[in-house]
Amino acid sequence: MIVTTSAERPHDKNGNALRLLACALAAADCGSLRQAATALRVRESSVSRSVVKLEQLLEMQLFERDVRGVRLTEAGRAWTDVARIHYEGLQAVFRDARNSRDAKTLRIGLCAVGGGEFLKRLIDRFRKSYPNVSLAIEDILREQCLTAVCRRRFDIIFAPGFGEVTSCHAEMFWQERIFVLVPTGHSLAEKRVVTWADLAGMQLLVPVGTSGPLLDLPTLEGIVTDGCRPTVNMCQGGQASVIFNVQLGQGVTLAGESFARNVAFDATVWKPIDGRNGLCSIKAFWLETNPKRAVLRLIGLARKMANTIPGPAHSQSASC
Repeated sequence: MIVTTSAERPHDKNGNALRLLACALAAADCGSLRQAATALRVRESSVSRSVVKLEQLLEMQLFERDVRGVRLTEAGRAWTDVARIHYEGLQAVFRDARNSRDAKTLRIGLCAVGGGEFLKRLIDRFRKSYPNVSLAIEDILREQCLTAVCRRRFDIIFAPGFGEVTSCHAEMFWQERIFVLVPTGHSLAEKRVVTWADLAGMQLLVPVGTSGPLLDLPTLEGIVTDGCRPTVNMCQGGQASVIFNVQLGQGVTLAGESFARNVAFDATVWKPIDGRNGLCSIKAFWLETNPKRAVLRLIGLARKMANTIPGPAHSQSASC
């Protein structure tokens, strides 16, 4: 962590809040006031005074101290976890303001998203409309999504739903049909469409990680009701190993229509899911306080596309 600090200003009653927080976070990361001072390039006494002043300001003991160093108390750990998110967000804002090149870069995260065709059109239109904005697109693990947005590591993330989200803004832009991948010799391979009841008792293989078929938690919760359900098997392997197991007849897996219609695998066939809970959604997550105009421009373009491109209700029920 690179932080610049300054000497305490006697006229400032509580000191500089960001400087106090920087010292506390450095002490928490290093486990030592001396090492924190080295990292911050200040005197150890300055770090010690800053930590004490912050504890007095909060009326909370953040650290336990002994001859081996310092370690967070339980209350201190809970407080610093929250404070770190805001602190790192402020650091990102200042970096963007100082670095005009970064300010013109839109960092987009993708987490096992469906709606591939919608995203392709969206990004293509954005690039044509705003050629001066660079796009940095990366995969991200599901469990890191919301934290990455809050800490401004990404400006916007497209991912399956997370249920109720309060740490950032969330909006659904697109829905598409869910397809199931079955072995060619499977009893369902000859059916035109498949229902969840047809999958009752089967092994539904769901990869864990950034890649793999789209399957958000609300969808999972929906399909395991009413007694007509497959057995959900969360696989630590990625999409490749899940597909291989489907080819071996060890189960079935799911994906959005745009993926299923464009990617074929040997010894397997995609079939559309019909009926209730037969749609998956694509959502965007971002901070409304993000100062980059490019974020709002991308969101505005996505909303306009969502209102003009025909949705899944217009899709034909045909197998791939």
